Amino acid sequence: MIIGSKMLFVMSGWGTGYSFGCDIVDYSQSPKAMRMVHTCWLYYFSKFIELLDTIFFVLRKKNNQVTFLHVFHHTIMPWTWWFGVKFAAGGLGTFHAMVNTAVHVVMYTYYGLCAMGPTYQKYLWWKKHLTSLQLVQFVIVTIHMGHIFLMEDCKYQYPVFMYIIMSYGCIFLLLFLHFWYCAYTKGQRPPKTIKNGNSKNKQY
Repeated sequence: MIIGSKMLFVMSGWGTGYSFGCDIVDYSQSPKAMRMVHTCWLYYFSKFIELLDTIFFVLRKKNNQVTFLHVFHHTIMPWTWWFGVKFAAGGLGTFHAMVNTAVHVVMYTYYGLCAMGPTYQKYLWWKKHLTSLQLVQFVIVTIHMGHIFLMEDCKYQYPVFMYIIMSYGCIFLLLFLHFWYCAYTKGQRPPKTIKNGNSKNKQY
């Protein structure tokens, strides 16, 4: 689903005509516009699947993995994306979703290798780089949304979403920087990736 959403975002606008500037929402019934609506719905639905991570952690009593970053990330996205799908399924507000799906392809590849057991531990040396990729993601999203505020005549239909997305970019950037500091600078969460065949430190 994640890979499919990434490709659909590209085919629905970001690779077929969007300018990466002030792209407004297309409310027509054109095939392209309807494809974007379908893509946004799939992305919205995927947020509930990701929320199952938290539920599984609680059921398995993995309380050390239920951090503020994890809970905030997985609970706020389904709630806010309901408004996105309902009112603005397209345009510049979907850029961060396209970037996020690309990062999640890499992230879930890492999880898959973690789940395959200690034999594959030697292939998980890039854990730190995965966190770096997350940080780059939020920098890109924040810059993309920030430069739109410099445009004098942006007719995007729901400006409030611009403020929300930019705020999320900044908040998640700070939270992941804090994770980086604790995990790799202070060493409070050593980058050990395998413990009895499971991922010990999850990249959110």
